[in-house]
Amino acid sequence: MFRNKFSRGLIVSVIAFLIIISTTFFLYAAEKEIVVLSFNDFHGSLAPSGKNVGAAKFVDALKTERAKNPEGTVIVSAGDNYQGSAMSNLLYGEPISAMLKEIGVELSAVGNHEFDWGIERIVKWADDGNLTFVCANIFDKRTGEPVDWAKPYIILIRNGVKIGFIGLSTPETAYKTLKENVENYEFRNPVESLAQWIPVVKEEGADLIIALTHLGSFQDKEGNITDEATGLCWVDGVDAVISAHTHAAVSGFVNEKPIVQANYNGRAIAKIMFTLDDDNQLISAEPSLDILYERADTLKDDPAMLAVYQKYETDLEPILGRVLGETTVELDHDRYAGPSLLGEWSCDVMREKTGAQIAMTNGGGLRTPIPAGKITAGKLYEVLPFDNTLYVLKITGADVKANIEHGIMNEDIGWIQISGVRVKYDKDAEPGKRIISMVLEDGTPVEMDKYYTVVTNDFMATGGDNYNFSNAIETNDTFLPVRDALMEAVEKAGVISPVRQNWLAEAEVSKVEVPETYVVVSGDSVWNIAKKFGTTMQKIIELNELVNPRLILPGQELLIPSE
Repeated sequence: MFRNKFSRGLIVSVIAFLIIISTTFFLYAAEKEIVVLSFNDFHGSLAPSGKNVGAAKFVDALKTERAKNPEGTVIVSAGDNYQGSAMSNLLYGEPISAMLKEIGVELSAVGNHEFDWGIERIVKWADDGNLTFVCANIFDKRTGEPVDWAKPYIILIRNGVKIGFIGLSTPETAYKTLKENVENYEFRNPVESLAQWIPVVKEEGADLIIALTHLGSFQDKEGNITDEATGLCWVDGVDAVISAHTHAAVSGFVNEKPIVQANYNGRAIAKIMFTLDDDNQLISAEPSLDILYERADTLKDDPAMLAVYQKYETDLEPILGRVLGETTVELDHDRYAGPSLLGEWSCDVMREKTGAQIAMTNGGGLRTPIPAGKITAGKLYEVLPFDNTLYVLKITGADVKANIEHGIMNEDIGWIQISGVRVKYDKDAEPGKRIISMVLEDGTPVEMDKYYTVVTNDFMATGGDNYNFSNAIETNDTFLPVRDALMEAVEKAGVISPVRQNWLAEAEVSKVEVPETYVVVSGDSVWNIAKKFGTTMQKIIELNELVNPRLILPGQELLIPSE
């Protein structure tokens, strides 16, 4: 009897165990995982450099991640893919299209820099990269309809799940891009546009809806996420937001919706993992970031992408050797030696390109002189290896003076380079008090409380080298690289012969000797002190403001005028 009871108990336990196991297996099997990998603001960063891991390693990292769930993964870009490096800029993004195709990127948001070389490039990038641009808030003013070179949304299917991507661009594109490239387009409110298109995408049967955007976000140390893209998280029906534009590392939640941004230049990969049940109902969504440069030693080169990169590197040799024009004189430059001819010429070009009254650039932004003779594209990339852009703003004469003061004889950062304002300085004065006079090109004195239009670069405008433009008004980053403006100027002129204008020059200051100090002793009088130093009583009395010159006391200090 005991044996029978034991047997029945064992059988019941086994059945219960099997039920639990089968139920757990059923639940596990019923769940689906969808992974969306994204990156943003790659800016043509194909070459490995510093924290930029380079295209070959970047591609391998994405392929490796996709291999973990090949049937359930989508890879997308949040825009600003092409502009930013010699390899990409000189070939108008062609190497980036090759990279996107190698990765298998299916969709891209439209970044503001996608407009830098004209709208026809966007169509070609889509064809060459085998991808689709998505954007729901850019309308053609000429037709009143969404642009025909991008789709408002796309639905992709993974593991039986319909994933709807609605594209959105930053309205800042309207004033952060060359006017001629965007004058025919209207950039509508992103939040309103998303709300408008969500019902359409749902009607198409989308199980998940993701806003794929080129809108900014930031995340502080406490995890709080702010800026433009966060407003999208409050729109009913959106399941996640992919942001860009601000080059930040973002991974978190706003209104319980995941939002990500993968830094910039391919330094990180953003990941959102969605878990859905068997009816394609969303169970959870988890955002994360893979900071690639923090694990650079674990990355390897993708062989196919490495071959592509090396091919373009070889192809670029003659391109970088392309002759733009020539200079009849050497454009000297040493940022620690003072104002240079290269600095003056660069500032003159910046001023002419933007119509500003005054131009300023940091000496460290110009890396090498240009010798007399032919000027190649490669040489200008050596001169300006950074993709600093022309930044136009208005500041008072007082701020013009303060910023130029900061760049005079600065042993830490080197000399500021200027044009459009003639500045005389006293090299022997203390830092911050060296400027003696400032007049505009036409000789008009610079007034401290009057506003002037200044062009600088985005590095300085945002506080680089501790320059301070925080009081500026009517600021506008043109997003036109300074290097491109110089290239254009050389090509347009054919031959340049810059002449030194000495916009920033040392003044011939007549020095006033510091008065000598004399300590009065017993028996002294102003008369005998004046006689001793070869001056007059009156000068001693006036210099020391003596009320009673007959009353001077032993130990009293008197200033003796120099003759």
